[in-house]
Amino acid sequence: MSERNVLGGDLATCSTDPMTGVERDGCCGTHPNDRGRHELCAVMTEEFLTFSKERGNDLVTPRPALQFPGLDPGDRWCLCLGRWIEATRTERLPETTVPPVVLEATNEAVLDSVAMETLEAHAYDV
Repeated sequence: MSERNVLGGDLATCSTDPMTGVERDGCCGTHPNDRGRHELCAVMTEEFLTFSKERGNDLVTPRPALQFPGLDPGDRWCLCLGRWIEATRTERLPETTVPPVVLEATNEAVLDSVAMETLEAHAYDV
């Protein structure tokens, strides 16, 4: 059975360039060993990449041993749910610090932590 997205449809691919997902399959699936809950597909912004690095999670520097290419603004990535929520709750930051969400590629599992209205307010506008 395929996983569902927050809109109730089949979970779409988040990105294959760069290849994302805990299993590097392009999808933001749920996995029992994924403590970071990489279930939210987001489009990276310069502000978010800086924000994340300042909090100890450098998403820019490649780490080949982890099959991590390093990210650039505009890249889609299965983001750690907690980091995205943290960005939404941090005051005095530019709005672009919260990276936009690709709803079709965001796993419905995030709805246990984030209201659909919040996701929609930050939806990626193609």
